[in-house]
Amino acid sequence: QVQLVELGGGLVQAGGSLRLSCTVSGRAFTRNAMGWFRQAPGKEREFVAAILRSGGSTSYADAVKARFTISISRDNTKITVYLEMNSLKPEDTAAYYCAAGSLPVPDVRLYDYWGQGTQVTVSS
Repeated sequence: QVQLVELGGGLVQAGGSLRLSCTVSGRAFTRNAMGWFRQAPGKEREFVAAILRSGGSTSYADAVKARFTISISRDNTKITVYLEMNSLKPEDTAAYYCAAGSLPVPDVRLYDYWGQGTQVTVSS
């Protein structure tokens, strides 16, 4: 059963914007925090942003602060997590993954449900 589905990746020029969304359902729906991570070819997966399920607390990687915004919407059966990305740079190029876990922190080990990822490519 697919529990996290990301949408919204694509190709954009430097300075442009993209909005990613992640629909969370099933067991992942009950997790306390949702996060976005990214992984570029040949590099480790890195934290981007996270938010409490309630929407009350957010955290960001230094590389994306003031450019990216994470938000969340909920109903009785699903959660949708958004990542608004502005002023995109070529170094933002990566596969972006949505994750559900226990705390809105950068530690990848605290996230136990993951989506399949969506590619974001920023051209210079």
